[in-house]
Amino acid sequence: MIINHPLLGPRDAQEFTYLGDAALIHRPDWQAEDAQDQFHDYLYLRDNPAGEHRELWFHESGDRSWLVVTRNTVTHEISKVELARDVARSEGRSR
Repeated sequence: MIINHPLLGPRDAQEFTYLGDAALIHRPDWQAEDAQDQFHDYLYLRDNPAGEHRELWFHESGDRSWLVVTRNTVTHEISKVELARDVARSEGRSR
């Protein structure tokens, strides 16, 4: 599988490490009253969709950037690749 890195161009997926659902960008507030429940859900509850899904990938053997890859989990077709920092900023959750 080829991932078209937004800064470096097409790269083999073997350069990357898959890290799960892109929703992991949005960590719960550790000071919330229900923080324990929020972190339980954040750490342990995962969807396993068939079809289009946003995923986190880490460019471990390259520039060590984090990417959000929109990929069809059935066909492995990649429709979009974005820098995770840009996704976090555009969703108003940059920290």
